[in-house]
Amino acid sequence: MSAELRRTIRSETDASRTVLEATLYSREAGFGEAPSRIIATAVSELTRNILKYAGTGELCLRKVKDFGRRGVEIEASDEGPGIRDCDAAMQDHYSSGGTLGLGLPGVKRMMDEFSLESAPGEGTRVTARKWI
Repeated sequence: MSAELRRTIRSETDASRTVLEATLYSREAGFGEAPSRIIATAVSELTRNILKYAGTGELCLRKVKDFGRRGVEIEASDEGPGIRDCDAAMQDHYSSGGTLGLGLPGVKRMMDEFSLESAPGEGTRVTARKWI
């Protein structure tokens, strides 16, 4: 298994393929079936956000180690319009795109660590980690 899986997201096909690869990558990194599906669900949410709000972006999965523990880090980035109000975007049911507004808050709940960096006109970067 490669230490890193990096995919450009430009289409639904890219997003779907990356979700499947995330499941396999997580299993190979040592996660069981349920946590691997949680990671894949987070990848699904993040890739769909890239497509909906930026049109194109990148998703990277990497194995991480920290203080004797192992995990997987997801980094989703784009150069889209950015998020005007990150605090609001992290509230359930807030949406600037007519969706249910559960994606980013859901990813935060599913993962063990989560950070969101964004500003209008500067794109968005989400980093999330799941530990074994």
